[in-house]
Amino acid sequence: MHLKKLTLLLLFGSVTGFGQTHLSLREAIDKGVANYGMVKAKGSYAKAAQETVKQSKRDYLPNLNLSAQQDYGTVNGQNGPLYGFGGLGVASSGLPLAEQNWNAAFGALYLVNMNWDFFTFGRMKQRINIAKADAEKQQKDFEQEQFQQKIKIAGAYLNLLASQRLEKSQIKNLDRAQVVLNNAAIRVKNGLLPGVDSTLASAEVSRAKIALNQIREQVKLQNNKLVELLGVEPADYKVDTTFVATVPKAVLTGEMQSDSLNNPVRQFYKSRIALSNNQLSLYKKEYYPTFSFFGVYQARGSGFNSNYATDQTSFSKNYVDGIDPTRQNYLLGIGMTWNLTSIARSSKKVSAQKFISQGLEEEYKAIDLQLKAQEDAANARMDFAMQNYKEAPRQVRAAQQAYLQRTTLYNNGLTNLVDVTQALYTLNRAETDRDIIYTNVWQALLMKAAATGDFNLFINEF
Repeated sequence: MHLKKLTLLLLFGSVTGFGQTHLSLREAIDKGVANYGMVKAKGSYAKAAQETVKQSKRDYLPNLNLSAQQDYGTVNGQNGPLYGFGGLGVASSGLPLAEQNWNAAFGALYLVNMNWDFFTFGRMKQRINIAKADAEKQQKDFEQEQFQQKIKIAGAYLNLLASQRLEKSQIKNLDRAQVVLNNAAIRVKNGLLPGVDSTLASAEVSRAKIALNQIREQVKLQNNKLVELLGVEPADYKVDTTFVATVPKAVLTGEMQSDSLNNPVRQFYKSRIALSNNQLSLYKKEYYPTFSFFGVYQARGSGFNSNYATDQTSFSKNYVDGIDPTRQNYLLGIGMTWNLTSIARSSKKVSAQKFISQGLEEEYKAIDLQLKAQEDAANARMDFAMQNYKEAPRQVRAAQQAYLQRTTLYNNGLTNLVDVTQALYTLNRAETDRDIIYTNVWQALLMKAAATGDFNLFINEF
């Protein structure tokens, strides 16, 4: 029974890492891109911009208004000018009689109005182009946000991987220090070594424990950074460390893209310039007039009869008589409107937009230089990382041999504990350098992918 429990415990521990969740790099990237709030937000903005394109196309449709009203009131008229300022005028119509009367009846007005700006010197088409350019910008922004999120997640994953490898190295270092302490304690107890050796060995164990705790603190910090980028609840993740001791295939084959023109960040900055230029074209077209086609169909009913001008008793208060349409009219026409003062206003909008376009072009040049510098730095980092990658195993082997020699001599009383401690420190430093150097190769490849805008260069290794 106890053996079965132990077997289940070991099996469970191997799967979960004793409270840790195993997470591959591809799983981390898929989860982070799907869950991260900023990526989801920009995806929604991109969809909204696509809907705006559809709406801008429908703006070219003519205006078609239906109107109906039924009223009750008097129809006293008066000679004199009238302007319906602010839409507050009353449209009562009747003869200007000699004196006021309060004869009232029902009336009705039914109206169909159509208005279509059929020729605007390309302004409507340009508004559609602006909507398309904005949709393209929002889509590029969404794509570059996805790209940058992938780079951030991969970087955080590699940082967590490096810290977890360093943790393993520090555990080994602590185990070695503990062995030295145990050996020293036995020899001191048997009077073969002075008591100070046991004290020094104990101090080295304490130092190793402190170093291990510091690394574990870094593991936790790096883990939380990855959790934040994943957009999930806090959890301790165990990352895949098997690939880090190998060289990326792209490095071995030399198949690394060197052209960053298609970098999503670069494309986003280009789309901003395109949107601004389209806006500039629209402002220039505002100099010109608008040609419109319009048509009106009207039906009107009234409770006042046609002879009401001569007989003020000839009207009906019946509701049905008042709302029945007895007169109909239609009107068709073509018109032109041209606000000449818009030329002066639009000229300043044009000049302002030109400066905006120039500013966006300067931002593009700045990001272009930044990406080129980043790519150059990535190439240099890869070269140095590969050189160090070749040296790291040699350093570790030499340090292991030195440590083995020192401990053997010490166990036979041929050297002192200071030499052993120095060899232990050298071996720990060599293993730490190796862990960092192995990770740096993959960090350099990630940096290259970030500069060129080709994330597949990195992720296809997994």
